[in-house]
Amino acid sequence: MTIFHASCTTGTVTAFGETHPASFGRSGFCAAADKREGDGKTPLGTWPIRAALIRPDRLPAPHTALPWRFLRPWDGWSDGTADPSYNRPVPIPHRYSHEALWRDDHAYDIILVLAHNDTPPIPGLGSAIFWHVRQPDGRPTEGCIAMERGVLARWLNAMMPGDVLSIAVD
Repeated sequence: MTIFHASCTTGTVTAFGETHPASFGRSGFCAAADKREGDGKTPLGTWPIRAALIRPDRLPAPHTALPWRFLRPWDGWSDGTADPSYNRPVPIPHRYSHEALWRDDHAYDIILVLAHNDTPPIPGLGSAIFWHVRQPDGRPTEGCIAMERGVLARWLNAMMPGDVLSIAVD
């Protein structure tokens, strides 16, 4: 099992003897129990990496042991607190509030789905906490972790079921 260490203090993620810059939530970070939908905070904790979603027109199939699939233009993720599918993938259009995963800005060329608030999801305690591609200007996320695409793609190829992302203040 690989533990990927994300430091909110240094703004980095470390694994495989390497440390690289990362972006975190626009409003900082918080204890997982304090995470709320739309607060812009990255939840502290150790999160299993559930699966990968890859934009097929931008990246080839990964060579990873993680479960993965290609994104489709109609893929979304529910962030609607009244939605029975809260914090789950949904097809769009979708009658409840949701996030479109097929984006023009390259942020979701690679999405690693983290196990935050998913067993079972509790509406309002945060959804769509992903590890994804960082914007070129390094801007903060809406609560996710983001890294440079090349590093994330390379690390994805080495990931295995059971790997975790540990988000901490240190």
